[in-house]
Amino acid sequence: MSSDPAEQAILSLLTGKGAQKSISPTEAARALAGNPPGEAWRASLSPIRLAAQRLAKAGVIELLRKGKPVPPAEARGVIRLRLTQAQ
Repeated sequence: MSSDPAEQAILSLLTGKGAQKSISPTEAARALAGNPPGEAWRASLSPIRLAAQRLAKAGVIELLRKGKPVPPAEARGVIRLRLTQAQ
């Protein structure tokens, strides 16, 4: 497993969800920030999105847009994250 806290947060949530289930980057940002009350988790959103890009480029996760996988370079706007089929 990665030593990056943002990558760990993503992979931990996805592993807990199971095959073919997805999470939003917001869920991972909240987990990374320790599920604080209010909007304090928003500072963790940027590191989560960058970690998701790295994991997608490495083939560990897929980035989904409207339920369909998209290449990391095309992932804009509202996305979801899910483990790849091989994981």
